[in-house]
Amino acid sequence: MSPLVKIRSERDRMSAVERRIADFILENAQLLRDYSSQQLANALGISQSSVVKFTQKLGFRGYPDLKYSVGEAIGRTEDGGSEAMPVTERPGGDPLGAALWQRKARAEEATRLINSADTLHGVVDAVESAGKVFLIGLGEDDLHARGFAVRLSLLGIVAIRHFDVSRMAAQVAMSAPGDLLIVFSEHGKHPALIKIARYFREQRGRVVTVTRHTSNPLRALADIALAVAAHDDASYVQSLIYQSTVQQLLDTVFVHLCEGDEARHARLVQNLDRIQQMLEP
Repeated sequence: MSPLVKIRSERDRMSAVERRIADFILENAQLLRDYSSQQLANALGISQSSVVKFTQKLGFRGYPDLKYSVGEAIGRTEDGGSEAMPVTERPGGDPLGAALWQRKARAEEATRLINSADTLHGVVDAVESAGKVFLIGLGEDDLHARGFAVRLSLLGIVAIRHFDVSRMAAQVAMSAPGDLLIVFSEHGKHPALIKIARYFREQRGRVVTVTRHTSNPLRALADIALAVAAHDDASYVQSLIYQSTVQQLLDTVFVHLCEGDEARHARLVQNLDRIQQMLEP
């Protein structure tokens, strides 16, 4: 994994001092070769030991190892590697739009590396084996709950979605062992959603959470936790990146569900054809 991608993916779980170091490295990666650990510490107004601990927490032997890895990553980029070229070098198009695509791509790459194949397959298996799938999200998170519920229904999977907490609580009371609850909560701290998840587990159901890549009470209750890395300095961009990255995660799960069962895929095609016929004049 590229050290820069690793830093981005872990940023939301870092302390305030660690985030300052991470942001400096991400914003000044090409200049890092000219900085010793002491110079970096002086530039940020922190202790040298904080820099060393930061590098070791990321899995590097020390600061020189991190600096070397970052230099290698930049070298691969300049040689036409996997990192996107600077926006100013892209021919044509809108620079702001190109920059947004680039930021989304970085977040999606970091999120893909956070969520292992085993985790994604675990979600797919949980959906496939569930008697009923309950979905809930509040505010913008409800957009994902609603969209994914519709897709599951098209596959012939019983999907129950509510944006109203009290109605979902009543529905959950009718859940059975083996059912699945998928909770969408960006920060994973909403008290009502935590209570619903806890009660669902008491009913012997399984819980999947979709939250930011942070330690939060909702994620702690999950049987399977999908984590999203979507940091950006601009709050209005950060929200867009988070939403698009969640959608990418859900699209991946949906594709696995489609390709893992021919009968389910055939049912999807039939349902889409039926809907199209209904919409035709």
